[in-house]
Amino acid sequence: MNDYAHLVYKITRDFPREELYGVTSQLRRASLSVILNYIEGYARIKDKVHKNFLEISYGSLKESDYLLEFSKDEKYINSDQDYIVARKLADEIGAMLWSTIKGLD
Repeated sequence: MNDYAHLVYKITRDFPREELYGVTSQLRRASLSVILNYIEGYARIKDKVHKNFLEISYGSLKESDYLLEFSKDEKYINSDQDYIVARKLADEIGAMLWSTIKGLD
């Protein structure tokens, strides 16, 4: 998750200036929300609260994943390789989060 957030920051450094308070900011916040909610969830003792934070993390992951796709379509992303790696990381993180969430049911 940490690698994902850092990669998103790297990718967004070259986004258009007019997107600084739009897609750039939203994508960065969503990617950080993935790991921050995951960490906060593990700091909680009750399973229901822990699960809630993991679900928020998963939602943020899906949000950031869509924003990566949107940014690719808008030609904001300069490196195809960074895009591919980011999408792969998102898939791996999503699978891990989903299995953890289901394990708390």
